Amino acid sequence: MRLASVASSPVRDLLALIDRPEVISFAGGLPAPELFDVDGWRAAFDTVLSGPQARRHLQYAPTEGDPRLRGQVAARMTARGLPSQAGDVLVTTGSQQALTLVAAALLEPGATVVVEEPTYLAALQCFAMAGARIVTVASDEQGVDPDALEQVFRRERPDLVYLVPTFANPTGRTLPAARRARVAGLAEQYGVWTVEDDPYGELRYRGDVLAPVAAYADRVVHLGSLSKIGAPGLRLGWMRTPAALRAALVIAKQAADLHTSTIDQAAAAQYLSVADLDGHVAGLRVAYRERRDTMLQLLPRVLPAGSSWTDPDGGMFVWVRLPGDVDTAELLAEALRHDVAFVPGAPFFAGRPDRATLRLSFSTSTPEQITEGMRRLGAAVLAAGNRTREGRRATVEFGRLAASHPRQHLI
Repeated sequence: MRLASVASSPVRDLLALIDRPEVISFAGGLPAPELFDVDGWRAAFDTVLSGPQARRHLQYAPTEGDPRLRGQVAARMTARGLPSQAGDVLVTTGSQQALTLVAAALLEPGATVVVEEPTYLAALQCFAMAGARIVTVASDEQGVDPDALEQVFRRERPDLVYLVPTFANPTGRTLPAARRARVAGLAEQYGVWTVEDDPYGELRYRGDVLAPVAAYADRVVHLGSLSKIGAPGLRLGWMRTPAALRAALVIAKQAADLHTSTIDQAAAAQYLSVADLDGHVAGLRVAYRERRDTMLQLLPRVLPAGSSWTDPDGGMFVWVRLPGDVDTAELLAEALRHDVAFVPGAPFFAGRPDRATLRLSFSTSTPEQITEGMRRLGAAVLAAGNRTREGRRATVEFGRLAASHPRQHLI
């Protein structure tokens, strides 16, 4: 059974375990619920469920999606440097489904997929479910290394490369413009399809906006979502489909669920037509920037000497590496005793994991909560270090006793 080899998401498992009000969680990559535009969405649903069109919005709909919503999504992508038409857009039930549809359309069992190391763990699940062989490519503080990518292309002849080039999950890194152009060119040269996953791109807190990788080449499927800038409960995403793949992706969508919720699409189209989404996103940027800055300011005070972390220009995540041979999965147990949570880094690696890494999300906690959570994290790191030192002393003492009493069984 193919699913037998697919691991459960440690983030989802962890969120189920820490559903206690006293826990300050830096684990989930969730938008802040207090920043949802509840009134705007309530008005949008009220409008589409009123008047002569209400019954149509409760009916089956075209697989490709609501025409008005597709046009609005295309206009937003065009404004962000990726010229698009409504016909390029396929509406999906969250961008996670878009990734699944790409896998269904492009990957046969045994197909080779290239991912940067580390990468979004749900993408690893998706490719594993498709029976793909996952190959990793080296990355640095600026994202995937194009020279290393070309070596992988030459050696492996992959079918697909998956990237989160803007404020990546889990690292927060952003691929510079020159690398985007080079990566796109390499994919064209070697005939490799590229999936550009872009759920965080509008959450930029500093620096210049970069054109998507899809703006540089035709062999790129660009994924987007309303989850991080609107509301994740709507489960509304989309993909910009290259002409050569469009029919196959529509068929995959038909087979998956026929179409995404008609009423949710209609409400989103209504919301985008009357609400100031750009203004709402600007407010998110202000709030999240303050939360990011608070976390970054406190990390040097609570982490041990020799630690390192990313300094993201946007998104929701800070990626941390602790010094030495610490296992952050073990550190998490200590952190939970201190009522603070994070995600250990190992599950984000398709190859050999770096167990000294962890992911911190700053989006769902206020600056005050982050301040207290960082204090708790520092206390947990200190307590874990003390436990380790005590364990090492005990091991040394055991060895000394065993050497001096070789014929005794020391239990």
